[in-house]
Amino acid sequence: MFVKDVTVQNQVGLHARPATFFIQKANEFKSSIWVEKDERRINAKSLLGVLSLGIMGGTDIRIIAGGPDEEQAVNELVALVETGFAE
Repeated sequence: MFVKDVTVQNQVGLHARPATFFIQKANEFKSSIWVEKDERRINAKSLLGVLSLGIMGGTDIRIIAGGPDEEQAVNELVALVETGFAE
């Protein structure tokens, strides 16, 4: 397992468009990937799951991965969140 915490940078959070970018990136990896917010964990490869967390700008989330490319998966997803999805 590889875990990192990150603060969502874009003001509106992970609404439909950035959530789509996020899950597309997550689906590039073989590892199982989860996003955790306030003790609630969802599959990072599920659009409905990501949207159900209601992640707003400034929210701290935890990205967790387990599998052959877990470290790369977490690092790339954290980098994507830190860019603010170019918004």
